[in-house]
Amino acid sequence: MTSNMHAQHAAVRPLRSLRRSRAVVAGAALLGLALTLTACGETDPSPSRAAVSTASDGTEFNQADIDFATRMIPHHAQAVEMVVMAQGRDLSSPVATLMEDIRTAQVPEIETMADWLITWGEPVPETSLDHANAENGHMSDMDGMDGMEGMMSAAEMDELDASSDADFEALWLTMMEQHHAGAIAMAESEVEDGHNPEAVGLAEAIITAQTSEIAIMKDLQ
Repeated sequence: MTSNMHAQHAAVRPLRSLRRSRAVVAGAALLGLALTLTACGETDPSPSRAAVSTASDGTEFNQADIDFATRMIPHHAQAVEMVVMAQGRDLSSPVATLMEDIRTAQVPEIETMADWLITWGEPVPETSLDHANAENGHMSDMDGMDGMEGMMSAAEMDELDASSDADFEALWLTMMEQHHAGAIAMAESEVEDGHNPEAVGLAEAIITAQTSEIAIMKDLQ
């Protein structure tokens, strides 16, 4: 079990340099960005979210797509951080499997959403998986994270990290269920308001996967 969790920890290390390695191309993407505003066919209470832009590679997106990726990246990162916290702990097999499934799904999704933001000429948010932030605090301490659906507070993350092996698993399941519920709420907003087909498709996949995982967590509790 310990070797598996060490492997998980190693898998997130490339993300710490994700923004640095991809920031080089961000300027070029921004220079090539062609903004094309289109009229919404229906009355929309949030026209700024509905207005469609076209990136230099031809992909179309709107503000809802940007908001989805910008918020879901740190949200996913905190979930991965919670998996890494389990490193070296005595876990039941079903919980260990669930953790591996979450890590396996969400690490590539973080990378995908970061690529979208760079292509769209938008900044990639800092996350708890970045080297500096991992040393200086939890994701919840960072600007703009307050009030995000399902995000654990710094105090809650400290409580989880400090919990005994006997208490960790039950606390982790309770917190991750809440975390997933927040991700589903954000994904539902993207399905309703988003324009980019890939972003909407990812949101739909998140709803399906995390709804299933919540059912598993309820059973395990």
